[in-house]
Amino acid sequence: MQPAIYILASQVRGTLYVGVTSDLIQRVWQHKNHLSPGFTQQYGVHTLVYFEFHATMLDAIAREKQLKAGSRAKKVILIEGLNSAWADLYPGLL
Repeated sequence: MQPAIYILASQVRGTLYVGVTSDLIQRVWQHKNHLSPGFTQQYGVHTLVYFEFHATMLDAIAREKQLKAGSRAKKVILIEGLNSAWADLYPGLL
């Protein structure tokens, strides 16, 4: 397992959620299957539109905090820089 940060979206340019995990596949699966009560379940945020792997969990947590502190516009630019179609990247992880 490798630490990662990820961004989920409700739809193209929709509601965004930034998270951190040590198991990206399992964590996104939990979001997609509504096993994580809270924000993502309430707002239907379950499309994996961006992720980054990190060497350590401390690195991943620091990056998550950096992204959360940044503006929505910066997150959209980050997503569209690598995933302009806002496609669900989850199937590619399996």
